[in-house]
Amino acid sequence: MVGSVVDVSLMDPCEKVEALPREFDPKEISCPITSEANGVVEENGKREIVLGRNVHTMCFTIDEPEADDEITGEKEAYMASVLARYRKSLVERTKHHLGYPYNLDFDYGALGQLQHFSINNLGDPFIESNYGVHSRQFEVGVLDWFARLWELEKDEYWGYITNCGTEGNLHGILVGREVFPDGILYASKESHYSVFKAARMYRMECVKVGTLISGEIDCADFADKLQLNKDKPAIINANIGTTVKGAVDDLDTVIKTLQENGFTDRFYIHCDGALFGLMMPFVKRAPKVTFKKPIGSVSVSGHKFVGCPMPCGVQITRLQHINALSRNVEYLASRDATIMGSRNGHAPIFLWYTLNRKRI
Repeated sequence: MVGSVVDVSLMDPCEKVEALPREFDPKEISCPITSEANGVVEENGKREIVLGRNVHTMCFTIDEPEADDEITGEKEAYMASVLARYRKSLVERTKHHLGYPYNLDFDYGALGQLQHFSINNLGDPFIESNYGVHSRQFEVGVLDWFARLWELEKDEYWGYITNCGTEGNLHGILVGREVFPDGILYASKESHYSVFKAARMYRMECVKVGTLISGEIDCADFADKLQLNKDKPAIINANIGTTVKGAVDDLDTVIKTLQENGFTDRFYIHCDGALFGLMMPFVKRAPKVTFKKPIGSVSVSGHKFVGCPMPCGVQITRLQHINALSRNVEYLASRDATIMGSRNGHAPIFLWYTLNRKRI
């Protein structure tokens, strides 16, 4: 293989691949550590993270060439071999992708022509920045589609394509905190960990609410918790599919509970629809998530029900709320209203492409 380059895209994943040299083989692990507690050991009440399977001895090292060296055929062949082995492991692991609710049935071959471009949607999707290589026209098209899905007019919504469902939760809860700076965050104990991460990041007071056996929020317990904090507004995370049980919080009962306990016009509801938010609108007699109800924001994952080769998501909120969060950034010639600064410009194109191809 000296002096040659292997075209990995043409390789059969079942084909026998030349073994890597021992020093580069990730299977050669010295003194592997058992992962009996998933890498977490607790002793004398102290929690310690222990390196388990993801130790440095499993990584593919980087062997930089000398300053006066050119990349040789041997180096190209080595890298091609590494990638071929990695691709083979991806094929095998994807066959047994049980436990994660991802849609892996997609084909984005037509978008391969765009991979050579650095597409960055930094700034507000609705305000052109001074970075010209972007995909805002695709992003806003996707956002318009989701706004229609959740019954919010074009001139009444704001949103953006996120990196994942977690970022959607971080943004939705942040908007709620900016609308009600002294608000208390309420979330059922079955809520995604990112909700409680948001509370820590934003230094928000957070109240965990009990759940029914189904996993949905217990509104009787919610009412009791509200009565303990009647002087402060409520910021609520409503689950549209919990992580473990797939429970859907009863949005109508949550709203009724707020109103009956004196919180009319003093609440903000963020709907975490990462799991079922894109599925429920197309299921007959399923509970309805719509901005015709007094909710503040909805977020979903784009790589689950729709299917996408990279993690992504969608966050939609009411336009009237975003002014409390946004700040102008002069050097971008745009507005900062997102969690991330630079944003993946390829993800909106993938979502636009697949939504145009699906009959839903």
